[in-house]
Amino acid sequence: MTPFAFALILGAVALLVYSYFGYPLLLLALARLRGRRPIRAEPGEWPMISISIPVYNEAHQIRDLLESILALDYPPERRQIVVISDASTDGTDDIVREYASRGVELLRQPERRGKTAAENAAHPVLRGEIVVNTDASIRIDPDALKPLIAAFADPTVGVASGRDVSVTRAERDSNGGEGGYVGYEMWLRGLETRVEGIVGASGCFYAIRSHLHRQPLPEGYSRDFASALIAREHGYRAVSVDEAVCYVPRTPSLRREYRRKVRTFSRGMQTLAHKRHLLNPFRYGLFAWMLFSHKVCRWLVPWGAVAALGGVVLLAFATPWGWAPLAAAAVGGALAWMGWSRPEGSDVPRILAIPAFIAAGNIAVLKATINALRGSNDAIWEPTRRETAAAPAPAPAMGGSGR
Repeated sequence: MTPFAFALILGAVALLVYSYFGYPLLLLALARLRGRRPIRAEPGEWPMISISIPVYNEAHQIRDLLESILALDYPPERRQIVVISDASTDGTDDIVREYASRGVELLRQPERRGKTAAENAAHPVLRGEIVVNTDASIRIDPDALKPLIAAFADPTVGVASGRDVSVTRAERDSNGGEGGYVGYEMWLRGLETRVEGIVGASGCFYAIRSHLHRQPLPEGYSRDFASALIAREHGYRAVSVDEAVCYVPRTPSLRREYRRKVRTFSRGMQTLAHKRHLLNPFRYGLFAWMLFSHKVCRWLVPWGAVAALGGVVLLAFATPWGWAPLAAAAVGGALAWMGWSRPEGSDVPRILAIPAFIAAGNIAVLKATINALRGSNDAIWEPTRRETAAAPAPAPAMGGSGR
């Protein structure tokens, strides 16, 4: 029984170490051996773009959003702005109509069907060669749009994703673990870009060639994740653009973050199942390995933790010292629970923020896996209500800025 317990624990540890440390180190080595230098030449004439903004009941912030979009550095005559209202009921549509004279178009869905359905419905009205996708909860740096579009000067690029920067109100940090994770993820995408291309775009701010955007996608799936997969299917790469910065306010509580992650992970798993042929290394080479390492291995880590916990329990009964790892696991769980159980909006001490955020993410994966296996279709989208940051300020990032 003891060897079996050790095997469970060591297997889980190996999976964790590979997913979060081994895979990035291998990417780093590959980037140094065969890394591609991005093409960032500005075109002689900027291409026509369509900025697509799906919204649902965003009356409280739609004015600020549209003002920020209109202020982006890009030739006004070369852009189209389309707000897709998913049957909003709070006056969002009336506010958007006020901007018609400034070139903002409204496409209202007659019934609520979810974000992907709203994006699908917009295909016939989008006139741009490149479609820029964003949402109401974030703010794009005024100088971010041109670098994002300039990435398409490289004919191998089909999707360009912005760099998320996690921000919060200066006086409050109720979800501090999110900042470190976002910084780590952006650094990892930078490495993937240098090797073969990212395996999923940022839903907050990314651009895609219009003919790829028009590829059909079922309503219950995640278009931002699928965009990189669709690009690879058609012989293109998806890249991360460090200069294309967007500021993403942190979710105001771990409980909301947990619910968001369950929805995101479940849709992501179903999307990958729909595109599972891309995991074939004989056909898709390095991309298949990167997709498996970045997504599948990450989703297996929580299940490895469950197996490891079983191994720890077995050790506790099989050896006189086996209670030590069980006690350590209990302490970690207690710290995570203390962070999770704090009232919404209250500060989470740094010592609790990281374990609580990690625990919330991993439990969300377990729940999302069950939902995906059951075929639960969460197509109807409830936007994550985030607080607008008082001033954009980069959160501490693990591993650098993503360059």
